[in-house]
Amino acid sequence: MPIRTHRYAELTTAQIAAALSEDSILILPTGAIEPHGPHLPLATDLIVAEAVSNAVAERGMAAGHDVWLLPALGYTKSDEHAKLPGTMWLRASTLFETIVDIGACVAQTPARRLLFLNAHGGNSALIEVAARELRRRFDLQTFFASGPAQPGPTERGLGIHAGWAETSMMLYLRPDLVHMDRAESSVAVAVADSVHVGFTKTVKFGWLSTDFAESGVIGDPTGARPDIGEKLFDERVDTLVAALDEIADFDPGRVRA
Repeated sequence: MPIRTHRYAELTTAQIAAALSEDSILILPTGAIEPHGPHLPLATDLIVAEAVSNAVAERGMAAGHDVWLLPALGYTKSDEHAKLPGTMWLRASTLFETIVDIGACVAQTPARRLLFLNAHGGNSALIEVAARELRRRFDLQTFFASGPAQPGPTERGLGIHAGWAETSMMLYLRPDLVHMDRAESSVAVAVADSVHVGFTKTVKFGWLSTDFAESGVIGDPTGARPDIGEKLFDERVDTLVAALDEIADFDPGRVRA
């Protein structure tokens, strides 16, 4: 019988060898369980990561790519929100070893390419390190994509958590979980006014979400709209589907003697 799923975990053991090859791309969504202000659910990053990854896998397969969706990682590195109720996180060392263990399992399949699609900024640095570890230890081709910051018009470039973009995307994906009547602006003005120190400036800094506001929000969700969320979602998926062409054939290009 033909395989009618793009989800790795829905395959049988008998189907793995037939479905996967060294050209297969496995997608691992990474999200988080953490506060997103009074207006969004704890699972915001997980919902977005799963939705984007699922759409990339579906559209990728429809476009002829050999791509498979792994179950998402929800418990990740969220301790920057630890002071707020509801946060659930793994220690950096635990998450790192979890990713390495997953990579070891992937290496036992015919697939050789693993793409992390991340929707939680707190995971980024650790996953990049882990991706190199998997490359070294298991000879996997590893790739990492984390959604670029998409600040809204009132966020001074700092809509990085529960702000305009995330709230818009959730209004598109899961409006039943969004409480716009509770949305409040919390723009990190002091950081925006700094010349050298900032999230994307010359000097980075360690931070907790409660450094900026009691709610942990870093941005302005009040102008969020579902049509904006749909546009942002489709742009993200389209970009990643387009990237599959290069991921499928990627070679670092080392000059050989």
